[in-house]
Amino acid sequence: MKKILLVYNPVSGHAAFKNRLDAVIENFQWRGVFLSVYRTCADDNKAFVECVKMSGVEGVIAAGGDGTLHAVINWLKKNSIDLPVGVIGSGTSNDFAAHLQLDEEKTFDAVAEGRTRPVDLGLVNGAEYFINVASAGVFTSIAHEVGSRLKNFLGKSAYYLRGLGELKNFRTVPFEIVADGKKFSVDAFLFLVLNSPSVAGFKKISDAAKIDDGKLDLLALKKCSASSLVTLAKKILAGESVDSDENIFSLQAKSFEISSSVQLTSDLDGEIGNTLPLRIETLPCALNFFC
Repeated sequence: MKKILLVYNPVSGHAAFKNRLDAVIENFQWRGVFLSVYRTCADDNKAFVECVKMSGVEGVIAAGGDGTLHAVINWLKKNSIDLPVGVIGSGTSNDFAAHLQLDEEKTFDAVAEGRTRPVDLGLVNGAEYFINVASAGVFTSIAHEVGSRLKNFLGKSAYYLRGLGELKNFRTVPFEIVADGKKFSVDAFLFLVLNSPSVAGFKKISDAAKIDDGKLDLLALKKCSASSLVTLAKKILAGESVDSDENIFSLQAKSFEISSSVQLTSDLDGEIGNTLPLRIETLPCALNFFC
């Protein structure tokens, strides 16, 4: 019988996954997969690593949002543990799972069959990994300022409501960008460095971003009028990519160095990241993912 570690975040999304835990165990068990279960808590790194090493599991499934998946990948990679990873999306934001069109049944079957695909990862300042997106600028602090109770009650609406309150404070900041050795300057509201095209609940912001092409895609929202912002927002809400929009500065590269004269803290997969400057590199096919 295959042995897998299920890591679940008890407060992700509507804090409801724990009520489905028995059904998840049953579905895996029916497919010949035995689950060890790990409940996340504060300062998990050491306890998680000990659990993985002692349990002798063949893979890890993260049950939670993008932040839970981010944490699991970092715990594994920072401790040189090479195991396939999967996800059961049950958080406020499940962008990576959405991009792969993963529901629970697909994850159950992929794990049982040992079906994985290699995916790229991003590495920031040689120390922190991300699987979906790194960003900085306006809006990126909103996810960190929205309380967990509000997120659990309103879901993504909590972010959007907080964002509406920040519109009056919109200011562009100067970014200096070095992409594969080439230098660029741009005044922008924010930048995104994408591994997948799915961000903030929108499934296809970029046509170029692919999770296994050995590159990352940078999109920066340039200084523009309020009417242009509204037009761009309509495109995004309609599910259109914005790579070629006149208000978007876009680059594709294996590595980026990003700095600004304004002090900014980055966001990595929805979690608080490093303060700029950032050195971001692509790690091609660095993770095997159940899908």
